[in-house]
Amino acid sequence: MIRRALTVWLVMLLLAIINGAARQTWLIPKLGAVTGRLVSTIALSALIAVVTWFTIAWIHPRSSGDTYAVGVLWVALTLAFEFLAGHFLFGSPWSELLEDYNLLRGRIWPLVLVTMALAPSLCAAYRGLIRP
Repeated sequence: MIRRALTVWLVMLLLAIINGAARQTWLIPKLGAVTGRLVSTIALSALIAVVTWFTIAWIHPRSSGDTYAVGVLWVALTLAFEFLAGHFLFGSPWSELLEDYNLLRGRIWPLVLVTMALAPSLCAAYRGLIRP
């Protein structure tokens, strides 16, 4: 189950990278920084939900605890990638990385993490794979 969950996370990572490129290339220039980030975050959250919907049976969680574990794994991997790769590979300062969590400045990136955390449980329950 964990290997399959990792595989799905890698697909999500690829979608997030494409989403980020689209945000920087098209959304922010056309809509402005705040609206572009808002649209991008909502789109990525929707993509995560759709990918989870179509892959949760393949991941094959056996219990609600398994679905929670998948959600926690996805969030942990995302945070690790965001902060470690963002800072050490891409050279982004810590302050810039943390800015995405500033809800008071219109940054709703935490919605992506909440979606990642809850999507496995919700999708598995709605698809009848586990009891909520």
